[in-house]
Amino acid sequence: MSKPDAGGQMPELSFPRFGGGEITVGGARERHTLLIVYRGKHCGRCKKYLGAFEGLQADWQSAGFDIAVVSADPLEKVEADVAEFGWTFPLGFDLSETQMRALGLYVSDPLSPDETDRRFAEPGVFCVRPDGVIQVVCISNGPAARPDLVELLDGMKFNIAHNRPARGTA
Repeated sequence: MSKPDAGGQMPELSFPRFGGGEITVGGARERHTLLIVYRGKHCGRCKKYLGAFEGLQADWQSAGFDIAVVSADPLEKVEADVAEFGWTFPLGFDLSETQMRALGLYVSDPLSPDETDRRFAEPGVFCVRPDGVIQVVCISNGPAARPDLVELLDGMKFNIAHNRPARGTA
């Protein structure tokens, strides 16, 4: 499985958006992009992580970031989560396995039908510059390892203010 290169181009991908329309990442943009990939409705750790992010999204937006959050869940599961948790960030759904692989994400099979009914992506967080270059890539093979979004935002503000290149490219 190939991983996206820090300092490389984010693949251009589109996902259906909860509430209508599409979310597109990759390619040239006016602002930076924060892409969070979560496991889905079945994941309690995702709910905790996204609940914390809900309170941080305005900070990310004021720092110059467009936001995209996506999972492989179908619309019905996303609707149920939004109704339960009141998420207001741009939320995509139906992330395909091809898209998961294009992002270099780990893909898991459900442990049982009680967990979920489809393959899903393990967590990933990407910070992408307006020129489409991946500044930071954080990919996990399980739900317990994710970047601290407060610390990441602080680091991204520094990177932007000092025009830092992507690191880890050697």
